[in-house]
Amino acid sequence: MSYAAAPARPLNLRLPSPLQELHDGRLASAGVRLYLKRDDLISPDIPGNKWRKLKYNLAAARSQGHRVLLTFGGAYSNHIRATAAAGYYWGFATVGVIRGEEHRPLNPSLDYAVRHGMRLAYLDRAAYREKTSPAVIEALHSRFGEFYLLPEGGSNAEAVRGCAEVPGEIGQDFGLLCCPCGTGGTLAGLAHGLRPGRRALGFPVLKGGQFLDGDVRSLQREAFGAPSGNWSIEHDFHFGGFAKRKPVLDEFITDFEKRHALALDWVYTAKMMYGLFALAQQGAFHPGTVAVALITG
Repeated sequence: MSYAAAPARPLNLRLPSPLQELHDGRLASAGVRLYLKRDDLISPDIPGNKWRKLKYNLAAARSQGHRVLLTFGGAYSNHIRATAAAGYYWGFATVGVIRGEEHRPLNPSLDYAVRHGMRLAYLDRAAYREKTSPAVIEALHSRFGEFYLLPEGGSNAEAVRGCAEVPGEIGQDFGLLCCPCGTGGTLAGLAHGLRPGRRALGFPVLKGGQFLDGDVRSLQREAFGAPSGNWSIEHDFHFGGFAKRKPVLDEFITDFEKRHALALDWVYTAKMMYGLFALAQQGAFHPGTVAVALITG
């Protein structure tokens, strides 16, 4: 299957993303100052760590002569949506391989992807578990021709390099940089980009995410040659697993929006923020700690 070159379209990106101090008595009483790195404001189409992860992958795809981006994700994947937008604005055809069976009407995420030119394909859950196998990849090549392969969630060496640029944008002095974790790529990049004496802390949104420790090390090895060792992961704030929630998390989100006029995404950023506040109130941080939380959108 051949694809004609698509026209690129202008897209305004707000970079560097804003840094905002959050004033909250619960943190102040624990001796913690918190700044929010608002990557959610980079672009409504490709927000947050999605742009960071795609930036160098788009450059690599272009330099290798690819016209098609192919990637994987669930039916509500923000990565699928962002890849469709990236293709639309940078002139690539896009293919999204979706876990599970097709359902009509399309949900808002998949509808957005299709409206921005993405072609959808579906794999049943058994086949999807084997999505990285040579047999599945070859079948996709037979169906769609040549393509630049983006992994599920977008985390690879190019993505990690993009995320490593975040610390350099933070003008405020700080000691701790926090982020939510899905695949570990953002944490891997953030930690590598830190100056000596600073640490990164990840909050997985999946239950049983202990495998992320190894994945972060592997991603750092692939991108930079060796793990950095200046990061850790808190595994106790997943609230039941990916895209799962509990009333206590909903109450935190509602209260946070009342206090700070900011609606937290419950899949990712709310779990990180809940964990950060809980650890502060438990005395996990030294008084005088200055932390930055990455709002990934």
